[in-house]
Amino acid sequence: MKLSIVVPVFNEADNILLLLNEITQAMQDAEAYEIIFVDDASTDNSAQVFAEALHEIPTLRVLKHSRTSGQSRAVYTGVKAARYATIATLDGDGQNDPADIPRLYQTLIAKQSLEPNLVMVAGWRQHRHDSAWRLFSSKFANTVRASLLGDNTPDTGCGLKVFVRDLFLSLPYFDHMHRFLPALVLRTGGQVISEPVNHRSRVKGQSKYGTLDRLSAGIIDLFGVMWLQRRARRTDVTEIKRDE
Repeated sequence: MKLSIVVPVFNEADNILLLLNEITQAMQDAEAYEIIFVDDASTDNSAQVFAEALHEIPTLRVLKHSRTSGQSRAVYTGVKAARYATIATLDGDGQNDPADIPRLYQTLIAKQSLEPNLVMVAGWRQHRHDSAWRLFSSKFANTVRASLLGDNTPDTGCGLKVFVRDLFLSLPYFDHMHRFLPALVLRTGGQVISEPVNHRSRVKGQSKYGTLDRLSAGIIDLFGVMWLQRRARRTDVTEIKRDE
């Protein structure tokens, strides 16, 4: 297993060390891996926590934005800097379980032998530990998105995903694109499958993204992705060989 794990964070100082230790434990049998935290210009004491962690964890890399740019830009920054061909992403709040990463990776590798176009395994959160309002808004958003985009993904809001790096970097970038990754992958002809993953309560800190903020941005982006889908053109390419 060779894997780059990308974690976008903003003001998650209280969760960094715990999450780092969990990722390290989950990856102890990996052939090679790296952990890339992308600090989206945090204003808490994340910098101090990272400075100490860098001395203790050799697989850790830390990239810092000069200004807050959003989760999608943080994910893109980490993927672009990654050294390995396969990427795992998870949220920095500790609600995704790093123990699920090896299983999603093995699922991707095993099923690629049968489905060469498979390029992403998306986490599907089970028994979610969120407020009733957040659960309702998430279910509503997933229903609307799935009906309009046809991405056949029950939980695009899950930050835990494993995918092919080169494919991700070929996708059209825009703010909030991380919420539409399955639809963007399908647009290229790639295949996405969903796998059940664990979901946990947030232990420390609070969410940095409000429901209304996500909703307003999501509506605009939804129509943008629909526009991209309608203008996608795919074709098979065959190289004509020179006669010997």
